[in-house]
Amino acid sequence: MTSVVAAFRRRAAEAPDTVAVSAGEDRLTYAELDCWAGRVARELAKDAGVEAGDRVAVCLERSPGLVAALLGVLGAGAAFVPVGPEDPAARVAEVLEDAEVRAVLCEPDDVERFASAGLPALPVPVRPVPGPELPDWGAAVRPEDLASLMYTSGSTGRPKAVMVEHRNITNLVSGPNYVELGPGDRVLQLAPVAFDAATFEIWGALLNGARLVVAPPRQIEAEELGPLLRHEGVTVLWLTAALFHRQIDVDVKAFDGLRTVLAGGDVLSVPHILRLREAVPGCAVVNGYGPTETTTFAVCHRIGAREDLGNAVPIGTPLQNVDVRVVGEAGLPLPDGTAGELWIGGAGVSRGYWRRPELTEKAFVTAAWPGATGRYYRSGDLARRRPDGVIEFLGRDDGQFKLRGFRIEPGELESVLTGHPQVRSAAVGVRENHLGDRRLVAWVVPEAEALDRRALRAYVRGLLPEHMIPAAFVALPELPITSNGKADRKALPAPDWTSKSIYV
Repeated sequence: MTSVVAAFRRRAAEAPDTVAVSAGEDRLTYAELDCWAGRVARELAKDAGVEAGDRVAVCLERSPGLVAALLGVLGAGAAFVPVGPEDPAARVAEVLEDAEVRAVLCEPDDVERFASAGLPALPVPVRPVPGPELPDWGAAVRPEDLASLMYTSGSTGRPKAVMVEHRNITNLVSGPNYVELGPGDRVLQLAPVAFDAATFEIWGALLNGARLVVAPPRQIEAEELGPLLRHEGVTVLWLTAALFHRQIDVDVKAFDGLRTVLAGGDVLSVPHILRLREAVPGCAVVNGYGPTETTTFAVCHRIGAREDLGNAVPIGTPLQNVDVRVVGEAGLPLPDGTAGELWIGGAGVSRGYWRRPELTEKAFVTAAWPGATGRYYRSGDLARRRPDGVIEFLGRDDGQFKLRGFRIEPGELESVLTGHPQVRSAAVGVRENHLGDRRLVAWVVPEAEALDRRALRAYVRGLLPEHMIPAAFVALPELPITSNGKADRKALPAPDWTSKSIYV
């Protein structure tokens, strides 16, 4: 295993004149990116006193400068802390304080804002002209060094940071067994840098000699994605499940020309997969699963061209150098076909949570069974392993809700709902009605203007037990989506309980 810096610099030495990053008409070769990142590393050390092991916040829009900044922070021996430019000021301040950052790399207009908080704030230095040889960056970086702090929401409302090491990132994208990546590929960076999908996009491209195509620094609408992909010649694309479904609904032909699309972050809809397979048979689809704690992906399923998916898409088999087990309450692996908690071990498992030793001890455990591979992350997800080794996702263990004495897993019901020809996408949850009673609600995006609720209820009743039949069906033009592209369950509107139409 090697560091991100060493892996990138090896690619830069092998093909210095190959385009590494493009954004519109702007082009940046591997040699130019190497030179630019080296300048960032040296200026961080000189002007901000950044040393190996420090944390540097990066608050930049998607751009070639962002890529140079991330690489430069790593080259200085520090870890980057991605911060969204549009994040609320209070949230940003909390992250910067918690991470104990030494400096901030930001847009020129934001320098004063961060400097007023008492932090050295630097704009990304102007792109230099590379010389005939790749310059020395200074710091020596090891595979086990900290590469980033990736902040996620915490159950207490306080954000917590996952400590991702260089070796975690290089394992994710070096010799991947779930996707082909090479110098001829072009990978789109569409995810916000604070979302761990960007880890795959950025380093999957640059550590494999491919081109990273940076999307414009704004939300890309479904109608715009196809022209962007075709103009840039993108071959590999990652989308959240929500954006994947929406794209197929709006313009499935956008995928024409792609070799592989990876999707995940939520349950994939079988009808959408079938629709894409029929419209663009040459585009391979990979269902990617993995918590941030295990570095973007831990398990992936490359869907076969003629695979019978039934009612659900499996999450697949482990990545290279990753060990996955389905574990019971006794802390031991369960037999195939038995549901249990998914534990993830191997090279993708992060160091733990920054400054949260109690939480780290609870979530990252040492397994007791023979053949265990060191520490495992307890995902909190329910799964079972088929006899062929493929893992099936059964939902969040802690995401379940209890209603009238029954435990209900939202993912299972959502998968059934999206299997009906009337439904494009769906989400479920529990809401109190006008009488104060808790009731199961399904929010659905119908294929047509009218939704036959009676037929949909009969369909669900034919597949699920009575306690899983929604009390109300609410039709929406589309599901609300968060800035990270996931279904925003908190933003789902309250049903009009006085309207009889939602019940039948």
